[in-house]
Amino acid sequence: MIPAEITGYFQYISPENLTTIPAEFNIINMPSSPTSSSSLNYLNDLIINNNNNYSSSSNGQDFMMSNNSTSDEDHHHHQSIIILDERKQRRMLSNRESARRSRMRKQRHLDELWSQVIRLRNENNCLIDKLNRVSENQDSVLKENSKLKEEASDLRQLVCELKSSKNNSFL
Repeated sequence: MIPAEITGYFQYISPENLTTIPAEFNIINMPSSPTSSSSLNYLNDLIINNNNNYSSSSNGQDFMMSNNSTSDEDHHHHQSIIILDERKQRRMLSNRESARRSRMRKQRHLDELWSQVIRLRNENNCLIDKLNRVSENQDSVLKENSKLKEEASDLRQLVCELKSSKNNSFL
């Protein structure tokens, strides 16, 4: 049998109605655009390649499937496993890259926190020094203030004594 006989027999397969393809063809990866010429070539190739799965009867009119369905199923299963393994590998690589980016973000954040700790410690030390200087100044001002109060008190007392002595001398 030649491919033209098969394509003539399957006239109901058209690019517009690709959902009616019989399950015997085991079409897994169909091109994305059903109306493209590559789709037509793809279908023709499938029909030609699947010609080996069919044999004609003695009168040439009836078709029957050969017993290659188990090998087709094995092939399909093997392809599915390969596809799943590829997806698993891509997912694993994607997860590794995501984890690497996450570790980098975490390290960057940690570095920023350490620099903030150093900056805050320096600022704290400066503030402590400033507080110590202000406290020392306060102590010296308080001592001077108490000394001045004593002097003021002594002077008042002296003024009072002078006034009373002056008043006593005029009498």
